[in-house]
Amino acid sequence: MTPATACYPGRMCRNITPLRGLEPPATAEEVEAAARQFVRKVSGLTTQSARTDPAVDRAVTAVARATTELLAALPPRRRPPTTVPPLRRTGAGTATGAS
Repeated sequence: MTPATACYPGRMCRNITPLRGLEPPATAEEVEAAARQFVRKVSGLTTQSARTDPAVDRAVTAVARATTELLAALPPRRRPPTTVPPLRRTGAGTATGAS
């Protein structure tokens, strides 16, 4: 299962899960999945094509980079997020939360 389909195969997640304050910290894969979800949501694209791939991939890279910088610059949270990112949920492909 790819990060883009980790929530519901072939469908967009309704919400982007907060990544700040996770223990262990958010992985690059989780940041990319959130970035891809954000780009898909704001662009209105539910699937990619050869025509949209380059623009979407550039946007995902830029959003993931900005997200990584933001998470590194923010102070620690007092309490962890109340939801678990899709890639850490049991049954989300090969992700089990142990990595």
